[in-house]
Amino acid sequence: MDYGHPLRFGTFLTPANDDPEGVVVRAVLSEQLGYDLVTFQDHPYQPAFLDTWTLLSWVAARTERITLAGNVLNIPMRPAPVLARAAASLDLLSGGRLALGLGAGGFWDPMVAMGVTRRSPGESVEQLGEAIDVIRELWDTDSRRAIRYDGKYYQLNGTKRGPAPAHRVPIWLGAYGPRMLRLVGAKADGWLPSLSYLKPGALAHGNKIIDDAAAAAGRDPREIRRLLNVSTGQDVDELLGHVLEHGVSTFVVATDQPAELERFASEVIPALREAVDRERAASGVPTGPVRGRAALALRRGGIDYDGLPDSLASVAIEPGDHSYARVRSTYMRGGAPGLVLQPRDIEQTVAALAFARDQEVPLAVRSGGHGISGRSTNDGGIVIDVGRLNSIEILSTEARLIRVGPGARWTEVAAALAPHGWALSSGDYGGVGVGGLATAGGIGWLARQHGLTLDKMRAAELILADGAVVRASSSENPDLFWAVRGAGANFGIVTAFEFEVDEVGPVGFGQFVLDATDGAGLLERWGAAMEAAPRDVTTNLIMGPPRRGQALAQIYGVVNSEIPDTIIERFTPIASIAPLLDQQVQLVPYAGVMNVPDAPHDGQGDPAARSGLIEHLTPQFCAAVAKLLASGAAYFFQVRSVGGAVADVPPEATAYAHREANFSVVAFGASRPGLDAAWEELSGYFSGLYLSFETDQRPERITEAWPPATLRRLRELKARFDPDNVFRDNFNIVP
Repeated sequence: MDYGHPLRFGTFLTPANDDPEGVVVRAVLSEQLGYDLVTFQDHPYQPAFLDTWTLLSWVAARTERITLAGNVLNIPMRPAPVLARAAASLDLLSGGRLALGLGAGGFWDPMVAMGVTRRSPGESVEQLGEAIDVIRELWDTDSRRAIRYDGKYYQLNGTKRGPAPAHRVPIWLGAYGPRMLRLVGAKADGWLPSLSYLKPGALAHGNKIIDDAAAAAGRDPREIRRLLNVSTGQDVDELLGHVLEHGVSTFVVATDQPAELERFASEVIPALREAVDRERAASGVPTGPVRGRAALALRRGGIDYDGLPDSLASVAIEPGDHSYARVRSTYMRGGAPGLVLQPRDIEQTVAALAFARDQEVPLAVRSGGHGISGRSTNDGGIVIDVGRLNSIEILSTEARLIRVGPGARWTEVAAALAPHGWALSSGDYGGVGVGGLATAGGIGWLARQHGLTLDKMRAAELILADGAVVRASSSENPDLFWAVRGAGANFGIVTAFEFEVDEVGPVGFGQFVLDATDGAGLLERWGAAMEAAPRDVTTNLIMGPPRRGQALAQIYGVVNSEIPDTIIERFTPIASIAPLLDQQVQLVPYAGVMNVPDAPHDGQGDPAARSGLIEHLTPQFCAAVAKLLASGAAYFFQVRSVGGAVADVPPEATAYAHREANFSVVAFGASRPGLDAAWEELSGYFSGLYLSFETDQRPERITEAWPPATLRRLRELKARFDPDNVFRDNFNIVP
């Protein structure tokens, strides 16, 4: 039978060491000719061969696209725990291009001569089965428990998990006998025999054993890809028979002759693809992705998974998929969505929104997933993750106009602008995504001199609730453009921004640690220093409860100048507000300030954070903050300086209306009720709040985020652009 898997083609090369560069050249040629896979024999006892694992690593570095695999790796000579970590490492280094072909070992005399314990055929199959278990356990970093495995051949006593590979590395077994075939059906992702070793009828017989074993293990036989090592002598009709009658979908051609590799690629592969497409179209064989029964059991209610459009199948991640652990949570919040869609372009984003609208589950939209509120994940709902819409384009060097996708990270934007001597104020952490920050505000290191991030927005392209793609600017849909700048999450999915950026050279970046014994006085003096400071300096203050009897405050700041004397002059009043315990000041590119490594989010739980905007840090307010910190209700307290250019913009110009505030305040607590109770004593001092740092979902937060006139206009526009309230999961403005 035809299992409907997409056709793939590979090469099977001899790792001879008499011409080590030759086999590498043939591997590179395999990629150039369009093969999907390059494989090598693995006989560690063979002195005429290169070590296969070393060769795989070398070829990975010389290629860019092609999948790499041993054909097949000798498990008795490669300890499974070490192989698991080596495989994950190579998969990470190669960008997710490894497949793991495994074998039970077949040439025992030379293996024993190298110190391997001789196994009977039955024992070698048992050992391989345990090896698969151990490898997959080590790759399973979704679990946080140490591994304890008490097998006959492997014992793990509390070893740590990881690293996780870059993708779900398939495990293929080179199998011929009934025991090995049953193991394929029970545990493997693919069957990889050589045609020359098979007797007539062996493919059909082997498939029957594999399928029965798969069913007995609760698996769908279609989960198991059928691969076949063949010679270049097979013609298209023979190979077509293997596809249609025996379900073979990957052919690995064994030859070291470049001319044969070229002939097979240019003549056989296209003809076979055409023939298979024709036959499958006529027979109606299903060819979509196959999820196993275990994965299907993890699906959540309320989502029509089988109704997902074909155009979204390749960008859909379900709870049972390997990559789910990387996308389920945000930076601070743990999540368990029922489906994550990661569109690659506008068309897929439109389709994703249309599908999500028809489901009776929550909808979240994610750009970077760094939002403190954590609203870009959910429990049982759908997440549209626009992280792949991450292009950065220079539209005009004269006007300093750029176009940026919502999924770009600010560290990437800063790096792209640096060669031009430009920068865009964009928060204080480079790992944040463009979309969420730019539609909420954007209080960054250059805010006092250049304003909020959204103040630099000149246009936005977005998908409305009805699926329409529109452009919003001062001249096109100006009402929508007004709303997007400060309340964008309520109005659509932005797919691109246009920003006018600023000329910014190297900056002074300072870090200071001060004695905060007099916490209230320190906070008041810092506030006064910032209000008096020139606009080219922006700093943030962090405080917390005393530790080991010592109360400390940290100040981070940027001076937009490359003149050392100016930098020192700007920082001196700020560093003098309390006894200085430590300091570091550097002259760095702005991109260096924003530079952070990329890493998947693994938030846990549900963070408790409260936010407020305030014009002045009065003695009364500072005393209340000191009381808050002494109570232990907040373990982290931060004040960001705003004011300056932010206040130059009229409050009615954008949906971000609290322009009078000189400071943005945020506190984190371990207990939401405890933090809320303590925060009430501060709430009377605030003129508003910045929703990017708020987690409280009570309705009154909406009236604090936007002044009455602003909120009235937002409600009117919500009724016009999103009357069904599709975008309601992120501090909802009810029409």
